[in-house]
Amino acid sequence: MRIHTLIPSRLGSTRLPGKALMDICGKPMIVRVWEQARKAGVGPVTVAGGDKAIVEAVEKAGGEAVLTDPDLPRGSDRIWRALQILIEKGAEKPDIVMNVQGDEPFFPPELIIEAVKAFDLGWPDIVTFCHETEDPAVVDSPDCVKAVTDAKGRALYFCRYPIPYRAKAVKHHIGFYAYRYEALERFVRTPPTALEIAEDLEQLRGLELGLAYYVGLTEHKARGVDTPGDLEKARRLAGG
Repeated sequence: MRIHTLIPSRLGSTRLPGKALMDICGKPMIVRVWEQARKAGVGPVTVAGGDKAIVEAVEKAGGEAVLTDPDLPRGSDRIWRALQILIEKGAEKPDIVMNVQGDEPFFPPELIIEAVKAFDLGWPDIVTFCHETEDPAVVDSPDCVKAVTDAKGRALYFCRYPIPYRAKAVKHHIGFYAYRYEALERFVRTPPTALEIAEDLEQLRGLELGLAYYVGLTEHKARGVDTPGDLEKARRLAGG
């Protein structure tokens, strides 16, 4: 099974502009994400950068990066374009494409390993993860996406509001995806769908297309950096 991990990144963040290159104890954030993804030891890792400065920072650290159009709307579009550029240059077409968020400097590489194993089930088109929680700060926040699955882990729906109704615990979705190559191609070639637009959740496009999402339960949690407060927490954590 050929696997390629891509990390979409751009400087035009609305809540924390330029965060990809912000220093975290001597390293730009995007470099820390790239380093974490490489720890999985599963295939090549490439940053899909929407800005030349991101590409230069990764290459300076010894990594591989591809410059993509900064106006691409989503991370999935960015990794697809970067992948096509790499294939045009002679890279192998992968069977599985990992999409690691570019603002998670402590991304758990175990998620990549767990995703690879999940494809052994045979039926998933896309693998993603969640963890169960009763934390009201998660349950009640529209910024925390919840997943509903069947008994086999197949996604039935994703929502910003607490579901199912009156549940004591919810499945808090982690924004990491692993796609079969053909599933990613179908996904990015389809315009945003009605449910995706209504909830502002691109995974709903996949459900409307009939793609099978496996949502695995994991103990590993991602720590995204979205605000100045998150950045300070990341610096304290990185500093030991």
